[in-house]
Amino acid sequence: MLIGDKMKIEKCPECNGKIIIKNEEYILLGFNLGKFKTMICGNCGLKLYDEETMDKIDIVAKKLGLWGLESKTKLNELGNSLAIRLNKNLVNLLKLKKGEEIIIYPENKNKLIVEIPDS
Repeated sequence: MLIGDKMKIEKCPECNGKIIIKNEEYILLGFNLGKFKTMICGNCGLKLYDEETMDKIDIVAKKLGLWGLESKTKLNELGNSLAIRLNKNLVNLLKLKKGEEIIIYPENKNKLIVEIPDS
């Protein structure tokens, strides 16, 4: 959760618990972006970041190519099957190659999981 640049939070906005400040690892899409100043509720565990910290996190995420990975795509018909197209940024990040085998299965009615087996 992002908070204002100059705000000092002492109580959690969710549960009113005490906020402690620590340097914690920030994980985005499974990638560790490094340690950043994090305000953490000692009661419910909510993590808060100020604008300056979020700007630093954004810079690292962009350098690692983790920006612009979400996109809409259409299903294509391929014989009796449907094919899913992946955007170039996602293909490059995951180092996917044409003809490579992946594993796909439903997590639930509205979500598919795609796994890339270890080589």
